[in-house]
Amino acid sequence: MLRLSANPSPLSPTASLVRPRRLLRLRALAVAASAPASPSARSLRLLEWGKVCRAVASFAGTAHGREATEKQLWGVEDVSYERSRRLLRETEAAVRLLGTSGGSLDFSGLDTVAVESAINRVSGGSVIKGQEAMAVVSLMLLVESLQGTIKAAMKQGEDSRDLLMPLTETILDAVVSKSLVKSIQDIIDDDGSVKDTASPELRRYRDQVQVLESRLCQLMDKLIRNADNEASLSEVSSVNGRCCIKMTGNKSSNFDGLLLSSGSDAGSMIEPIVAIPLNDELQGARALVARAELDALSKLTDKILLELDNIQILMQETITLDKVTARAKYSIAYDGTLPDLYLPNFEHGTIDTAKDGPVSTTSSAQLPKRSWKLFIPNAYHPLLLQQHQENLRRTKKDVASATSEIRRRRIYGQDIAEEDQLAADLDFMKIRVSELERNHPIPVDFMIAEETTVLVITGPNTGGKTISLKTVGLASLMAKIGLYILASEPVKIPWFDAVYADIGDEQSLTQSLSTFSGHLKQIGAIRAQSTSQSLVLLDEVGAGTNPLEGAALGMSLLESFAEAGSFLTLATTHHGELKTLKYSNDSFENACVEFDEENLKPTFRILWGIPGRSNAINIAERLGLSLDIVESSRRLLGTAGAEINALIMDMEKFKQDYHEQLQQAQHYLMQSKELHNNLEVAQKNIVDHTTAQRKRKSRVVSEYAVMARSIIHKKFQLFRESAIAQRVLEEEKAAEKAKLERVKGPEPSSTSSLKKTQITNSSMATKASDNIIDEDGGIPEVGDLVYVPKLKNQATVVKIDPSKNEVQVQAGMMKLKLKLKDVKIQKQRTAR
Repeated sequence: MLRLSANPSPLSPTASLVRPRRLLRLRALAVAASAPASPSARSLRLLEWGKVCRAVASFAGTAHGREATEKQLWGVEDVSYERSRRLLRETEAAVRLLGTSGGSLDFSGLDTVAVESAINRVSGGSVIKGQEAMAVVSLMLLVESLQGTIKAAMKQGEDSRDLLMPLTETILDAVVSKSLVKSIQDIIDDDGSVKDTASPELRRYRDQVQVLESRLCQLMDKLIRNADNEASLSEVSSVNGRCCIKMTGNKSSNFDGLLLSSGSDAGSMIEPIVAIPLNDELQGARALVARAELDALSKLTDKILLELDNIQILMQETITLDKVTARAKYSIAYDGTLPDLYLPNFEHGTIDTAKDGPVSTTSSAQLPKRSWKLFIPNAYHPLLLQQHQENLRRTKKDVASATSEIRRRRIYGQDIAEEDQLAADLDFMKIRVSELERNHPIPVDFMIAEETTVLVITGPNTGGKTISLKTVGLASLMAKIGLYILASEPVKIPWFDAVYADIGDEQSLTQSLSTFSGHLKQIGAIRAQSTSQSLVLLDEVGAGTNPLEGAALGMSLLESFAEAGSFLTLATTHHGELKTLKYSNDSFENACVEFDEENLKPTFRILWGIPGRSNAINIAERLGLSLDIVESSRRLLGTAGAEINALIMDMEKFKQDYHEQLQQAQHYLMQSKELHNNLEVAQKNIVDHTTAQRKRKSRVVSEYAVMARSIIHKKFQLFRESAIAQRVLEEEKAAEKAKLERVKGPEPSSTSSLKKTQITNSSMATKASDNIIDEDGGIPEVGDLVYVPKLKNQATVVKIDPSKNEVQVQAGMMKLKLKLKDVKIQKQRTAR
């Protein structure tokens, strides 16, 4: 117990405990308020860095992830250059992973608070709760899913593997105990309750509870139905787990029972005497159920205790990945660009080359050839862009809700009289959406040359000078902590060891300081702590005092920052004398906020290399101020001032003409590139078409050649078959003719004919004495000479296939396959 004094105050016990804590808290706040904040911490507050931290943290899926993300972002002051590069590589890897995996990096379903409670409960020796155990299961299943997602993304190529390496180091080595997951799922249900299957005893006891509750309900219903008192109303209720009857009315019940509670409004809670044994038995059965559930959870706690260290590692690595994913989702949501982060003063040897190589960029855009110290095109203030998108999203949601409400009323015919008002509100909201879409925040270009050390920005109030300073400061902090820059590609930005800002009214009533004194005190602290790697942002330098003294003091301050070696100082001012520093010191550069004199409002654009000119007299003339007063003011301003303003106007016009011509040239360049690309595509299409036509022609010729060969082969086959058939027909006719001649017999002839026949027979006999043909129909052998009647020619046997009764013969240059019956064997015989 806390004690502040030996004499206790006469307060209630509760107040005596609360008051010391409240006093200690108030005392701590008072000490913190009185302690002077460091210039860097005050600068973060002036830049509204805390709002950016909360915006990024809102993209984390878990409570611990949001807390860890915000804490990490607030530690931007202590981040080294190597750490910044690593954070950017992690964010780039998460952006790539989100692009390939979609919504797989969703941590919103993980209850890290329950997981932390489970870890603390198990490590403290207590029994885990069912919901905590299921939170552990969700953690393990999420890690397993993340591992699969990362492995699948890494298989897309070597570049993906190298890019995702920062994430693989934190999650791929994690071990998921599948046996523990199964054990928890076997015992705990999805809602965190213990399953009936956790143990046989638990199932038996729960069945007993159900039987007793059923018997009690039947008993209570019977008692209520038997009640004779119509003036009283009865219903079954429960008090401390005991089943009873709630009686409302003035008359007493007609059954004996114990009065558990009574009240004029709530009624009387009566436990019937006949229900007491069943209630006692039910209480005992419920106690057995609770004991069985506790035993099951106790056994589960022992298993979780064995994996407690691994669960803690999974928890830490999941929160780490949630932080990285939050940075990536924020960068994607606001269409950020991966910056080219470099270390200042590297030409003096102060850079330490990172071991993991340069931060890669997903953009193919290249910086202009000029050497830039800082190059951020189309840069948005993150808070202004966030506010615009939230307002647009909220208004669109209101439009959708109003549209649905009108449709619902028309369908159901409700409140037709209010439909006109709803329609009018809907039209107003649609107009609001159009205005928001049209009035998108205007981006600012920052292009600071390498030789520039101090940039002086001039221009009218509400022209965007302060917003421009904050945009550069927040962009530097975002790149340092591993966030994308809300700008167009490409982005080149130096790494700053600190960002110091003096923006707004720093009047301090506690220190009796005026606005001017507060600014001087802050600038003095910044001047003392800034280094050659610092970014200094000064808003309205030299303001708050006499204009002449303020201008002189402002010039001295900026020259001191330039001489001290600060890497980059951005200052806004209304003092025209500060514009002249550029012409006496090469490390200075001028810029101004453009003002539209036709519409009398700023355009929120920055014109580089041009000092701002005074618009007060011109604005007064356009607003209708008396011409005498305007002319008198110009005479008092003097000829020199008028000449300077005229010169500045000429420079502005020249600058505007230059930008217009540059945009026109860029437009023509883009058109020429597009035409060149189209020409290359057309040439490629022509070459592809020619190649395809050549291949198609070759294929068609080949196909026709094959068809021609097939036709010729078929024609040849038909011709050969026709010739053979014709020869066979002629042979058959000759055989028929010879047969007819033999049947008719020899005709009578003269003596000369007889002699001729005898001579012929004698000649044939002589030939037969030398060669006799054996036509016995046997099987020939390879090399035998056979006679082919269809060809009327002899042939040599080349191959014999007895199984098919076929023989292959060769007659001259022609080979034929014939049946054995279609050839006659010729054998050499010697005559006797």
